Amino acid sequence: MQEKRARLMGVARESLSNRYAGEEHAVMQAINSYLEVEKVRNQVFERLEEWYTIYFPEYRPSSPTALAKFVISFGMDKRKANVDELRKTLGEGAERLHQQISNSIGREPEKEEYDTIKTLAESELALLDVENKIDAYLAKSAKKVMPNITTIIDYKVAAELLAKAGSMEKMAMMPASTIQLLGAEKALFKHLKYGTKPPKYGILFKLPQIVSAQKKMKGRLARLYANKISIAAKADAFSKNFIADRLKADIEKALKKGKK
Repeated sequence: MQEKRARLMGVARESLSNRYAGEEHAVMQAINSYLEVEKVRNQVFERLEEWYTIYFPEYRPSSPTALAKFVISFGMDKRKANVDELRKTLGEGAERLHQQISNSIGREPEKEEYDTIKTLAESELALLDVENKIDAYLAKSAKKVMPNITTIIDYKVAAELLAKAGSMEKMAMMPASTIQLLGAEKALFKHLKYGTKPPKYGILFKLPQIVSAQKKMKGRLARLYANKISIAAKADAFSKNFIADRLKADIEKALKKGKK
């Protein structure tokens, strides 16, 4: 019995090792981490923006990075910032920003206030750095794992689809209709339980081609992309043949036809 148990345990270990031998599971962990970091960073930015409004209500930062840099460099006493310093730190719009500072009705923070809000700004930049590093990894690894899929759609969208599917093999076995609705599970459940309108897309809605399309075209485009992704997934998982150029050409042809 002990020998049999040891043999079964060995088979189980080998199976588990083979399952995680490829890089696809690292890609799934990376995209999930990226989405979590992005969510937290956006929340930090919203809190930082709302808090700093006390001191500079006229300021409308061009980006979360701009706000964080401004707070770190000038947040203790914004009126000491000159145009050259603002331009060096933030780039364009320094003259206008300097004028806003001169006319601001906001007070300057006490030292303890500033130290705390500066920490929040530094956290924003640190999270952005983490996000960028994960993004760089995804840009390389997702294309390695899914060369066909990442040729026809954005690599982060492709990685999200993979994470929802669970593995390349599972995604390759899915019908196009299932791929189309990956990420829309809650909406689909509501449709089945309460009779609400059925969802037309899930994660695929993040594709710029679908976002910018007319409302009546969004569902049609989602089906188009899902069909091509389904074919590409089979090639990436099984045959390893690169067929994305043909698939991409088919998509572009359909997009041009849809505009006429």
